[in-house]
Formats: sequence, C-alpha cells, structure tokens
Amino acid sequence: MDDLTPKEIQLFIDAISAHSDYDFNEYSIKSFTRRVQKLLSDYRTDIPGLIKKISENKNFLEETVKNITVNTTEIFRDPKTWETINTKILPAYKDELRINIWHAGASTGQEIYTMLILLKQHGLYDKARVYASDINSDVLEVAKSGKYRYREIDEYINNFKETYKNSNSNYDINDYFKISRSRNMVKVKPFLLDKAQYKVHDLTKLTNPFAVKYHIIFCRNVLIYFNHELQDRIIKLFENSLFTGGTLIIGKHEGILGSVAEKFQKQGTIFIKK
Repeated sequence: MDDLTPKEIQLFIDAISAHSDYDFNEYSIKSFTRRVQKLLSDYRTDIPGLIKKISENKNFLEETVKNITVNTTEIFRDPKTWETINTKILPAYKDELRINIWHAGASTGQEIYTMLILLKQHGLYDKARVYASDINSDVLEVAKSGKYRYREIDEYINNFKETYKNSNSNYDINDYFKISRSRNMVKVKPFLLDKAQYKVHDLTKLTNPFAVKYHIIFCRNVLIYFNHELQDRIIKLFENSLFTGGTLIIGKHEGILGSVAEKFQKQGTIFIKK
C-alpha cells in the first residue's frame, strides 16, 4: 500500500471532526499516520472507503477512534520510576488527610493497580481518592475488571522485583494478584477493585474531568502522541490542576518544554510543582 499523503490524512481527520466531537488535528502526524495505515490494512480499504464508512455508521466511527488511540501499559512499568515513587514521593504524603490522584490516559488500568499496591504498603490507601480517565471506553471496562492475560505475567513479575530490589521489603506479587496459568489470566484481588472512579475523557479538550485539585497526576506515554503545542497546553492543564508541591509523572520518553517547565522541579520523569 502506498504511503498516505498529508492531504489524505487531513481529509480523514476532517471527516471524523464533521461526524463527532473528536479532534485529531494536533496529534503527532507521524504516529497518527501509522495508525491510519494499519486501519486501512485491517479493513482492506483506502481513505475514501474509510471516510465513507465513518460517515455512514456511527458505531464504526467509534470503533475507528478506539483503534486509532494507542493503549500500552503494564504492571510496575519502568521500575525505576516506581522505585522513586515508593521511596521519595509517597512518604511525603503520610501526614495528609486526603490524597487525590488522577491517572490521565489510564488505558487498561495496570498503572492504577500498581499505584494502589503502593498506597496499601504505605498505609495511604484509605485516605486516597483515585480517579482514572481515558478516551477509550473499552479499555476502561478492562481496567474496572482488573483481568489481564497470563502471558504478560513474567514481565509483570520482573518489574515488581526490580521496583523493590534496593529495599528490605518481602512483598510478593501473589499478595495482590490471583495468577492462573490454566485460565490464562491474571486477576487483581478483590480488595484493590472498586477503589478508582472512572470516566471517559478526551485530554485534547483541556478540561479537568473530576473537577478537583490533585496531589499526584499520572500521564505516562500519552503526550508523545500529540504535537508540541498540544503537549504544552495539556501540561499547563496539569499544572493548574495540581496543588503546590504536587507531583506530575510522565513517560520516560516525554518531557516538559517551554515556559511551563519553570513551574516544576524535575526529578527524572517526575515533576514537582513549585
């Protein structure tokens, strides 16, 4: 299949905007083009054919949007980041009466449960209010269920061990997940379920979906799919939504540029609001 032209991509974006509230104009053109190219291959069609389908079928449009948005996450992803959260970030909240945490772009929820595990270990679970949002309603349903495929368990276990390797803890991943090879399933244990509040939310709308101030905001491996201008506006949204001294955690391949960077103190992929 020939490479897509910028004109074809724009026609596709315009068609989605014309038939929905979704706006992909400020997504990174390179990653967005790759996703559309895959759609064309999967559906064995071309841009005019894809536009015709999304124009005529609302359900197909919604399915297309879900396929375009990228969802990648895992339990204790990037263990060095979680080690820092465990040893340096969470201890600072031990005297807070309440802790508000927002997982923006939460995907299928492994990050949420990772955080809930640490909150349990620090005695902060009961005082925490955990909020999670994503543009894709399907992945939020997976997050709510807390059920994941067994084939990913080796990576989860390695991440778990790496996070605690420099501590004296004897935590066991089996304390938090029921792992069944025969059923090809990793299931979050019931005491961690139903803690988070979930909401479908499009970050590009630049709104705070839960209308509260946060002590911690996660937005990991989401910003890279937006252009720099939109990234900057979303970071400003997060900055406005954080308490002073609050923590913003982004992906290891992401950063904060421009004037808003002056509002934070950087610690690797962790940013503290000044």
